[in-house]
Amino acid sequence: MILAAGRGERMRPLTDRAPKPLLQAGGKALIEYHLDALAAAGIRCVVVNHAHLGAMVESFLGTGARWNLCLHYSAEGEALETGGGIFKALSLLMEPFLVVNGDVWTDVDYGALRIAPDDHAHLVLVDNPPHHPSGDFCLDSGRIGPEGGSRLTFSGVGVYRKALFAGCAPGKFPLAPLLRRAIAENRVGGQRHEGRWMDIGTPERLAELDALLTA
Repeated sequence: MILAAGRGERMRPLTDRAPKPLLQAGGKALIEYHLDALAAAGIRCVVVNHAHLGAMVESFLGTGARWNLCLHYSAEGEALETGGGIFKALSLLMEPFLVVNGDVWTDVDYGALRIAPDDHAHLVLVDNPPHHPSGDFCLDSGRIGPEGGSRLTFSGVGVYRKALFAGCAPGKFPLAPLLRRAIAENRVGGQRHEGRWMDIGTPERLAELDALLTA
């Protein structure tokens, strides 16, 4: 699943006329880099959620045939945040399932990601970027906990089981509280990605990525 429903407030005015995943860097829309990587990993079915200017997302991506993918769409009238968006699309997802934030750029090998049989989530973490120096989670020997080990930033790439969403109700809610609950139950694994990763959250970072890819 690619999360593509965010309004992209920090990217305005660019996102006034285009949804954030369709913004261009290096001559391609941000979401195309994910589709290329997912197809290369052998994945064939991908769910894309959308809200703001969602019709543009469906029009641009179509059926997914360009990437040898079968795309399904989960339309949200109002963006449901990460947790609510995934929960709404659960019936479209096989288990376990990979979720990628549409507004990151990375060279994570999606095909190499694995989740332990008893875990509810497996998160890919990265070194803390300048705009998020305090990080999100601690990683110690492949396990994610509230403390201990290195404190790193969640990359927006994770593998999940539907059990993570047990007890949830339809609506708008974040993913973080569900992850913290699973962490407290020692059901979250993780790994550190030392390759390329960027959070494309501002026009300045989009321009930085465009310059990198163009070069």
